Amino acid sequence: MKLLRHGAPGAERPGLLHSDGTIRDLTGIVPDISGAVLSDVGLSALRGIDAGKLPVVDAATRLGPCVAGTGKFICIGLNYADHAAESGMAVPPEPVIFMKATSAICGPNDPIIIPRTSEKTDWEVELAVIIGTKAKYVSEAEALDYVAGYAVANDVSERAFQTERAGQWTKGKSCDNYGQLGPWLVTRDEVADPQSLPMWLKVNGQTMQNGSTKTMVYGVAHVVSYLSQFMTLHPGDVISTGTPPGVGMGQKPPRYLKAGDVVELGIEGLGTQRQDVIADI
Repeated sequence: MKLLRHGAPGAERPGLLHSDGTIRDLTGIVPDISGAVLSDVGLSALRGIDAGKLPVVDAATRLGPCVAGTGKFICIGLNYADHAAESGMAVPPEPVIFMKATSAICGPNDPIIIPRTSEKTDWEVELAVIIGTKAKYVSEAEALDYVAGYAVANDVSERAFQTERAGQWTKGKSCDNYGQLGPWLVTRDEVADPQSLPMWLKVNGQTMQNGSTKTMVYGVAHVVSYLSQFMTLHPGDVISTGTPPGVGMGQKPPRYLKAGDVVELGIEGLGTQRQDVIADI
């Protein structure tokens, strides 16, 4: 299934993408794409619904982030060896963990907003993992059983905030609209191998990133298991698993986003995003 949320910011309703390409409304069927709905039992119940009988949503309706109730937005840094190289950093001996504020989460086609003092706003196409079942001390062999599904994420980053100012990376990752998520949550049964997904990103029509999840240093199962040793993962938590090379920081010379730019990105089978870049006011 491809689950989604549609409507105005803060007033999104649950929905799904029907096999005929239309968006169907799940209002009254489930409260939202969150919590118990993301469990194996909850997803199984949704599969039993005749989607063709659900109300059709206007195709022009805004899509919101594909999951609600996210308590933690966890990111894995330097998780592609070639991206670590372009960043001038060594491949880490363990996954690098940092947090992105949940207030950064927005819809897949919502704009990238450049903060007032930003100098180096950058792009990062990433595979997002959405947790479906509470996970604590899980093994790598069983880790994927705790995953509800996958989505496209743009881990937008302000490099000057992130690396040139004192403190941790979080402030360079957490600005408003720095976490586009969606268009859909694709349930794990529709993703045969999360480590074999081509991914890409364009700026103003020019391909900047063209990679695959197969080059991850630490795969999805390892990351879920690893994180669960340090913190309990809850339904709706999002793990953004790192980006392949081609970010703005790695260009020669570096290239960063400016108002008026258009960013497009996608992952095979998980959909695409498009964002206008605007300046904060």
